[in-house]
Amino acid sequence: MTVRVAVGQLAVSTDRAANLRQALAAADDAARAGADLLVLPEYSACFDPRGVGPEHAQALDGPYIGGLQAKAAAAGLAVIAGTTLPGENAGRAVNAVVAIDAAGAVAGVYRKIHLYDAFGQRESDLLEAGPAEAPPVVLAVAGLRFAVMTCYDLRFPELARRLVDAGGQVLVVPAAWAAGPLKAEHWRALAIARAIENTSAVVAVGQAGRGVVGRSLVVGADGVVQLELGAAPELACADLDPGALVAVRDRNPSLANRRYAVVPRTS
Repeated sequence: MTVRVAVGQLAVSTDRAANLRQALAAADDAARAGADLLVLPEYSACFDPRGVGPEHAQALDGPYIGGLQAKAAAAGLAVIAGTTLPGENAGRAVNAVVAIDAAGAVAGVYRKIHLYDAFGQRESDLLEAGPAEAPPVVLAVAGLRFAVMTCYDLRFPELARRLVDAGGQVLVVPAAWAAGPLKAEHWRALAIARAIENTSAVVAVGQAGRGVVGRSLVVGADGVVQLELGAAPELACADLDPGALVAVRDRNPSLANRRYAVVPRTS
């Protein structure tokens, strides 16, 4: 039996109410398409391409996540969505991804470990990094285990390997991947590389719109791209076959053959 994943490539603004409406509409579309899981991009609750900070944050029990929980429960649809939570320190927020199960319960919250201090941008000016030693967020959906990272994390293969060690079979990467020279090429190449080296499927969901590349893609555990979108907002579905993933790992036992473990750095 395959698991149907809906990729919600949304264009997100600073209008919180509009963002919630379009996320709920995407959930309705995903449910009508028979999806088991909807993945929304990084910062799907509120986004400004000039920078996201405390003014864009909303509590975990606020309207956005609450609305997605209610919709998930009503539709029997699991949801993974990027958002921004208030930080522990004044003047800071947290880039987070929330996993909601098909009963509408929050199954896990991932707080972004690798802040985007690169290519002329500095997330750490406004955001707090999540703890590297925090337990990975892994959501079981219809017989597959979906493990969560976000955006810039895709450039760090050791995080993906840690998620696989925690039982992840599919790496889920909500992103607002910044546009720029070669950035779309990096996004695609890294998603495929993470799939091949971990013999894991990858669901990489990018934001559409100003300052970001879109170009969401779903990659099989063998590195074959199953679904690839353009730059415009779009919702599309891909079916993941747990049996095919097992077969790839049987033919290519690189996870079993490796000689190094991943240990988080705490400083």
